[in-house]
Amino acid sequence: MPTNDFREKLKEKMDKYVHFIYQLTRNFPEEEKYGVISQIRRASLSIILNFIEGYARMQKNTQRNFLEISYGSLKESKYLLYFSLVEKYISKQEYNKGLKMVDEIGAMLWPIIKGLKNEK
Repeated sequence: MPTNDFREKLKEKMDKYVHFIYQLTRNFPEEEKYGVISQIRRASLSIILNFIEGYARMQKNTQRNFLEISYGSLKESKYLLYFSLVEKYISKQEYNKGLKMVDEIGAMLWPIIKGLKNEK
């Protein structure tokens, strides 16, 4: 089980990512309001919200389930960043910044999930 300090650092990274996504999508085309904008915002919020809810649960299997949902949402948002790059909604620089954030979060989140899988 990671320390509280580690979890707080991870939560801080997730929070920064959500705010990055919200700022980024303010410049997307209006016609994407109910498409990519909505989807990437919901996916990025799901990362941190499921992480928080997972740690509010007492049962390890339930915690793992919420953290796996968080990780899945991270991967979903990663693809949506790529999609946004291809559609020219974001610049290569913005994409790289988001990708770096996603990779850092994933590198911290995955070992927690793996550790919960190994606990009996």
